[in-house]
Parts: sequence; structure tokens; C-alpha cells
Amino acid sequence: MYKKIMLAMDGSEHSLRAANEAIKMAALDSESKLEMVYVADFAKAKSEVLHAQGREDLEHARRSRLQPVEDLMKANKLIYDVKILHGEPGPALVEYANKEKFDLVVIGSRGLNALQEMVLGSVSHKVVKRTNCPVLVVK
Repeated sequence: MYKKIMLAMDGSEHSLRAANEAIKMAALDSESKLEMVYVADFAKAKSEVLHAQGREDLEHARRSRLQPVEDLMKANKLIYDVKILHGEPGPALVEYANKEKFDLVVIGSRGLNALQEMVLGSVSHKVVKRTNCPVLVVK
């Protein structure tokens, strides 16, 4: 099965559903390792930095978005790690997934309408197109 699974997280409802699927898959093999990857988006980072009291406060706020999933992983006794990247989410996730040679990437679907996806492109669409491993997009 999949030994090295990357779970792209942003704290949204879509990413929580993706986390549940990734946990199910990782639970099938005791040697599977999940890596939760959160991208601190440059477009939103300025606002986060302005509202944070300091670097530790900022890191705590970012990690708190991932806490419910960490709790689920601990409850299922899974091996996991958390990685916080910086940059634009799509390219950052693709670069990291390809560099680290994951067996599978699990990502939530944002649910953009057809016009938004055509103009902007979704993060999940970019990951599917450019990642060198299988990608599971969870709706």
C-alpha cells in the first residue's frame, strides 16, 4: 500500500474531509507515515503577521488549524509529521511532493465554480496536473 502519504491541509472543511480519507488509508498499513503539509500563503501572510503578537504566536495560530487532525492521528496511533511551507499553495505543494517523492498526495477540493476555476485554477487542479505521484482529491 502507500507508505509515504502527503496530506495537504489548510484547516478548511474540505481539507478535514481529505484528512479523514488519508487517515483511513494510512491505517491500512502500520508502516505508513502521513505528513501534514500546510502552506503559509504569501497573500494571507501579511494579515496573519500584523495580527500576531510575535513569531511564536504566529506559529501557534497556524498549528492550531491543524490540531483537530493531529488529534485524529494520535487517536488512530498513526505515524505523522507536520511541515509548514511558505509561498503560493499550488506550486509549493507540487514542489514539495515531487522533491520528497511521496507515494500519494491527498488534498481537499475547494469547490470553485466553473468560472473561478477557469480563470484562477484551483490548488487541487494544479497539484493533480504537476505532481509526479497519484493524487486523491476529496470532495
